Amino acid sequence: QVQLVESGGGLVQAGGSLRLSCAASGRTISTYTMGWFRQAPGKEREFVAVISWRGGSTYYLDSVKGRFTISRDNAKNTVYLQMNSLKPEDTAVYYCAAASGSYATRSYEYDYWGQGTQVTVSS
Repeated sequence: QVQLVESGGGLVQAGGSLRLSCAASGRTISTYTMGWFRQAPGKEREFVAVISWRGGSTYYLDSVKGRFTISRDNAKNTVYLQMNSLKPEDTAVYYCAAASGSYATRSYEYDYWGQGTQVTVSS
C-alpha cells in the first residue's frame, strides 16, 4: 500500500506561484508513475501532469504547459508540482496519484490517491 499526502495549497492572486508537494509512505514510489489531477467545483476530475518513474519523461495538460512543472525526488519519496503564472481557472482541489503502469494520464489507471489540497486563485 502507498499512502499519499499532498501539501502546499492555498490562496494566491492571479499571476502568483505555488509549489505542491506529495509525500508518499508505506512503500517506495521509485517504480511508480506519478501524476497530478485536479477537480474544480461542479466539474470532473482532470489530468494535469504525469512523470515517469525515473523522471525522464513528463506530459502536461495543454492549458498548463509552460506554467506548471512536475518533478520527483525518489530519495525523498516525494513528488512536486511547481505552478507559476496561476490563473483563476486553475482553482481546484489538486490530487496526486501513483500508477503501477507506465505513463498513465487517465484517472482509472492510477492505483493510489491522496486526499487533495485546495488551490484557490483570485482575480
